[in-house]
Amino acid sequence: MENRPIIALDFPDSSAVKKFLTGFPQEEKLFVKVGMELFYQAGPQVVTALKAAGHDVFLDLKLHDIPNTVMRAMRNLARLGVNLTNVHAAGGQEMMEAALQGLSDGANGSAVPKLFAVTQLTSTSETKMQEEQQIYTSLAESVLNYAQLAEKAGLAGVVCSALEASTIHEATSNQFLCLTPGIRPTGSAVGDQKRAVTPQKARELGANYIVVGRPITQAADPYASYQIIKKEWSQSHE
Repeated sequence: MENRPIIALDFPDSSAVKKFLTGFPQEEKLFVKVGMELFYQAGPQVVTALKAAGHDVFLDLKLHDIPNTVMRAMRNLARLGVNLTNVHAAGGQEMMEAALQGLSDGANGSAVPKLFAVTQLTSTSETKMQEEQQIYTSLAESVLNYAQLAEKAGLAGVVCSALEASTIHEATSNQFLCLTPGIRPTGSAVGDQKRAVTPQKARELGANYIVVGRPITQAADPYASYQIIKKEWSQSHE
């Protein structure tokens, strides 16, 4: 169980990240998420810099391609020393197994990054899933199917809405983890998240990790906001 909320560094470039981090005590070791926007502009160097500063990194690139391509990409990502990364479960079991192999090869004796699979994005509603993806089961059934497939492939867990965490835990082993974005403290704007919950609710539903972006990064006092969310989340594990 991770007691720190993972901060989504959804910034346009590394200079914005540096400016944001100046608001935090230098000795405070954070768990941060680097997503597509930042990684595609700043490149691997931003991950290297964050790791050198002592932070843990969730590299959120959601790989989805043929197994061999994903394996080779994961081999390179593992060499960056990231702690977590992910793929889309829709890529299938063979692709997920290839991703794990790439991470193991790239780690070269160091700790192998935990690999998570994205089930359905938290911006996806059941209606959108059925109409646009033409998946005609319920959203809950689709998420559970992907979670069980990810566990069969040997992954550490899934990225899912906290609303699905308890059901996933019931259908998988005790070691299988749920990483939940779409976290919004009480009173904050939901934005484009369709299945958002509070840190406390995420805890009650069985989330093992939470990812928080705008409520921290766009707050008037990001560090104060982080501390409030961290307290609400971490007290649940005491």
